[in-house]
Amino acid sequence: MSAFDLTPPDPAERQALVAPLTGEERRVLLEHGTEAAFCGVFLDNKLEGVYTCRLCGLPLFRSSAKFDSGTGWPSFFQPYDQAHVRTIRDTSYGMIRTEIVCARCDSHLGHVFPDGPPPTGERHCLNSLSLAFTEQGAAFPDPLRRGGAEGIAAD
Repeated sequence: MSAFDLTPPDPAERQALVAPLTGEERRVLLEHGTEAAFCGVFLDNKLEGVYTCRLCGLPLFRSSAKFDSGTGWPSFFQPYDQAHVRTIRDTSYGMIRTEIVCARCDSHLGHVFPDGPPPTGERHCLNSLSLAFTEQGAAFPDPLRRGGAEGIAAD
């Protein structure tokens, strides 16, 4: 069970979260788009900390689970907490894939594939536009003003 409040934002909270998004952020986060390979801001990030949902601030992946997959998108072998991501069967573009979304706000994150490294064998392939980054020791973003576990990032 997560120490974070996973209650979805109500309509007014969601509107406040969505309002400042750019067109490209909206396309990726809300319309299940994909950013171009090898150009995301977090692809080569080597800092220690936690990647959070760009929209609601929920911790999604630790930097210690990040690896270079060679695919052009930030990749991780396991989530911060399995309860923080939700999977959806994606049959778009004539493929069968597993989409991953934020369990709290349903923002599109990317896809998970069964070709990652040990110990999980998973490759969570994410859009940088779907993420924010909190350096180790800094406070997590709390755009929903829920407090609680939304405290300090530790990796």
